[in-house]
Amino acid sequence: MKILIIEDEKSLSESICSYLNSESFICETAYDFSSAIEKISLYDYACIVLDISLPGGSGLDILKELKADDKADGILIISAKNSLDDKVLGLKTGADDYLTKPFHLPELGARVAAIIRRKSFGGKSNIIFDELEVDIQEKLVKVHNHVIDLTRKEYELLIYFISNKNRVISKGAIAEHLWGDDMDLSDNFDFIYTHIKNLRKKLLQAGCTDYIKSVYGMGYKFGISK
Repeated sequence: MKILIIEDEKSLSESICSYLNSESFICETAYDFSSAIEKISLYDYACIVLDISLPGGSGLDILKELKADDKADGILIISAKNSLDDKVLGLKTGADDYLTKPFHLPELGARVAAIIRRKSFGGKSNIIFDELEVDIQEKLVKVHNHVIDLTRKEYELLIYFISNKNRVISKGAIAEHLWGDDMDLSDNFDFIYTHIKNLRKKLLQAGCTDYIKSVYGMGYKFGISK
């Protein structure tokens, strides 16, 4: 799942990214108001970690922009301000949670994961489609109760499909989600086809229904009939 870190303190931003990467999240960064506005206008994120005080503007104005555009990104505000009024204002503006600096990275990671579960999976930790089961917290995939050995990218791809089930997803959207700011390092989408092919093969070999469908000229769809 892709996360955007909007934080002007680069050392803190790098620490957050490093920790979330270790938890299998993909992180992009913005260090000021204008670059943050540009990113949220171009891309969607599973969760945005948002500092209130930014060079060039307020994080609350970014939050208002997200809500005005009816964006579904989860929002975790981080701020050195510890007043009740700031927390209430942030939550009333539309944030999903609020964390005061300084904080422990495992707590931030747990809050990000909780927001994503609520926003993308209805608060569930276990996602079940007939014989396919995904434990979001443990990052385990089972078919007929047997664990399937997926690479990190294959797992991230499966979670992205599930969170967008029954929607057609373009190859560009898949590439941008899985690789974030590094997506332009490749000059074609052959690598996407390879990951999808390998994921589908592992699921089918385990006896799973072929949920991944190609939509000619458009992309892919994780088709669930229920």
